[in-house]
Amino acid sequence: MSLLTNWKIHVIALILVIISEMIGMKKIPVGPGVLLFLPMLYAMILGGFISWPKMKVITTGQMKHATAVLSLLTLLLVTKLGVVIGPSLAKLAEAGFALSIQELGHFFGTVVLGLPIAIALGLGRESVGATFSIDREPNIAIIAEKYGLDSAEGRGVMAVYICGTVFGAIWVGLIAGFLAALQIFHPYALAMGSGVGSGSMMAAATGAIVAVFPDRKDEILMYAGASNLLTTMVGIYFCLFVSLPITNYLYKVLTPILAPKRARDGGISK
Repeated sequence: MSLLTNWKIHVIALILVIISEMIGMKKIPVGPGVLLFLPMLYAMILGGFISWPKMKVITTGQMKHATAVLSLLTLLLVTKLGVVIGPSLAKLAEAGFALSIQELGHFFGTVVLGLPIAIALGLGRESVGATFSIDREPNIAIIAEKYGLDSAEGRGVMAVYICGTVFGAIWVGLIAGFLAALQIFHPYALAMGSGVGSGSMMAAATGAIVAVFPDRKDEILMYAGASNLLTTMVGIYFCLFVSLPITNYLYKVLTPILAPKRARDGGISK
């Protein structure tokens, strides 16, 4: 459907953006941690409310149109990230080996731990999209291009993306603050760990860490920024060529073990 026949969905999106930006970012200290509320969260909640079928504001056809537009915009986002790579290579080279291998931690947490749990809970191919990464914008683009957002994998990646938007910054801000207060990890290590590829999560985590180590604010922000940049850039290729293929392989191996009924019904295709 063309833009002209779906002008309503674009006007609603614009209104939601304006309202969310007017509310702005809100920080609420909780002990050594911090609750961080960003405009993206408000837009997600407002959008979910007005798209409730009983509200009769947005039709199913308009929702499908929005899905197609989202797929296009995520590809534009990845293109923008690719343009950032060149000027940032020198900075990334100075970040050191520790930052280079942190993607393995994301792989272990999502695929090795998350995938078996998702399969055991009854998820089908949705578990692949949900657990091959932490499912931020670049990861949505990968799934959208390979499977489409209306696929089972697309539903999985979008579900985790929404959960990450609603709960991610809150959880990361709190856990980073409490770990920093315990002082069992070096503040630079915590800063590196806060760069998970999400700007909102990094902001929440670094804010909490800086609150505990205010004298090292500049260094914490530097390591967190470099970590987040490297994770975003390297993560795209790591997820595309390593995480996603391995997740698909493990899904085929683990489904007959953890969900034999689904395997018998043919739920391990692709």
